[in-house]
Amino acid sequence: MLFFHHGYPALRELQGAFLKENAVINHGFKKVVPLTWLVLILSLAAKGLPQNTGLAADSAPRALLGLWGSEQVFGPLVRGSLTIDGRESQWRAAVAGFDVPVERDKKRITFILPGGAGEFRGHLRVASKEIDGDWVQPVGVVNNNRYATPVHLVPVSASVWRGMVFPLDDRVSFYTSIQLRSDNSMTAFIINPEFNMFRGRSYDVALKDGTITFSNPKRADDRFQGTYDKGTDRLSLEVLDSYPPLLFSRRKRDALGFFPRTPATQEYVYTKPIGGDDGWETASLAEVGIEEQPIAALVDKILMADPANNSVNIHSLLIARHGKLVFEEYFYGFDQDRSHDMRSASKTFAPVLVGIARDRGIKVGPGTPVYPLFPDEAPLADANERKNHMTLKDLMTMTSGFACDDNDDASPGNEDNMQSQSAQPDWYKYTLELPMAAEPGGRRAVYCSAALNLVGGAVSHAAGRWLPEFFDEYVARPLQFHTYHMNLMLTGEAYMGGGIYLCPRDELKLGQLYLSGGIWDGRHVVSKEWVQQSTTAYSSFDPQTDFDTNHEYGYGWHINHVRVGNRIFRTYSAGGNGGQIVMVIPELDLVVGFNGGSYGEFNKWYRWGLQLVPQYIIPGSLGQNIH
Repeated sequence: MLFFHHGYPALRELQGAFLKENAVINHGFKKVVPLTWLVLILSLAAKGLPQNTGLAADSAPRALLGLWGSEQVFGPLVRGSLTIDGRESQWRAAVAGFDVPVERDKKRITFILPGGAGEFRGHLRVASKEIDGDWVQPVGVVNNNRYATPVHLVPVSASVWRGMVFPLDDRVSFYTSIQLRSDNSMTAFIINPEFNMFRGRSYDVALKDGTITFSNPKRADDRFQGTYDKGTDRLSLEVLDSYPPLLFSRRKRDALGFFPRTPATQEYVYTKPIGGDDGWETASLAEVGIEEQPIAALVDKILMADPANNSVNIHSLLIARHGKLVFEEYFYGFDQDRSHDMRSASKTFAPVLVGIARDRGIKVGPGTPVYPLFPDEAPLADANERKNHMTLKDLMTMTSGFACDDNDDASPGNEDNMQSQSAQPDWYKYTLELPMAAEPGGRRAVYCSAALNLVGGAVSHAAGRWLPEFFDEYVARPLQFHTYHMNLMLTGEAYMGGGIYLCPRDELKLGQLYLSGGIWDGRHVVSKEWVQQSTTAYSSFDPQTDFDTNHEYGYGWHINHVRVGNRIFRTYSAGGNGGQIVMVIPELDLVVGFNGGSYGEFNKWYRWGLQLVPQYIIPGSLGQNIH
């Protein structure tokens, strides 16, 4: 997820624009980017819109026709082997050419690189004589907040440890298709797989004297230009002050983020997922009683989608049945090793942490009053009496009573409003000081990311642990996660309102864990009692669309009832903006996982769970072909 963070001053306006285009909410649309920011973002895409063309308006503008693309990775630079040398009294750390002193406090081990290039927070495990910790990477260009990534160091000699740092890539790509209209004028649309900027927009394109102009015919202010170099056949545009111009080149089928598959798939053929070291046992669809034809029909739908108006912009689709991974397909350049932004689907981990903490004897649970858990945030500006009645259950069920509605831009607790303000960098305190709009509890849920983030804070405060450390020990390791990245707030604590990057196979484990009663690969991770409590409906949301089903909410789980023929199936899901969905269908012993890029297009991605699953996946699981 993206949110405001202090960082490169020259990029603040651009980062703000990224924020508004990609707000991490699970429901509704966000307001349009302010026009001054929009021009900057459009300029960014413009540079990717370059392609070869003539230098003058009358010098063969048709040379611009076709597909152009630009892929950029801005770092971070610090990555690779990390060595901690404890042979002398002053321990040292070496990584990516840096050699810095290490601070030690009992078993705690920390160091910070010069210039804010990164930092390490870890501890020495006495029993194993290994070091576990997290690498905290700095604010990037498009990843405009910090991320914590687990690092495991093992002894390589006496008092020397070594491990690998794998930060989240700061990457962005743009593709533009320039086409000719019947009147010989040019038009273009732009695709940005990572953030879905430019969604739903088309541009008039004009070429004159080497300058290409993109103009939105529906919005006079939505306009940007690029320069064309005939000799190199490239378009360049300086949109990032401290970086060289982005270059766009002509593409065919090598545009990974533009086409579902590269090269084109002539005919889809199902293959059984490949086993690995992540705990998943694999099987074929047939071995678990799923008909292949309906699932293949869904893949064909994805492969045949119109890139200009893509209703199934799906990056990954995974299915598990009877505890086995039976279907795994990736699209638009994504694969099983590329972590994906879960957006608000990662909210569901906050109540998971509450259950784990409670199971381990930490005094926290649904009935725990919220405000006594945050003594460090006192005194508070708003001391409304109703806040004394607020419990963790109210936060976990979206019934806090706070004046916090992510679907209302005027709401003080709206996620964008919280993240964009600078007066209060402590978002726990900001949330606790929100005015009250209703009595806590009740049946009506109001979508509030700040409330679920506060649930994470309750666990951190009750356990006395940094959340990335607690998450790694009690969630990521037991579930055998590969590399993942937790986004951090300004204070350095993990933001549990959304935005964790996980590999798709690891995302699917969240659903399988709960379907299996809190057990993964034979190991109890969270109690069966907590699973049952969490997937019980306590509140309900107002209908989000004209096709919404009875939409209830548990502890971080969306509960729906979908119809297939004359049968109704109860499902519970973790869901996030753009199409990040982990759906559990207990009656069929089935878990379905989507990742997608339809950010800000709620009416598109919201249909995937409510319509694609009952149209294709459930019939296949019932042994039915679609009609």
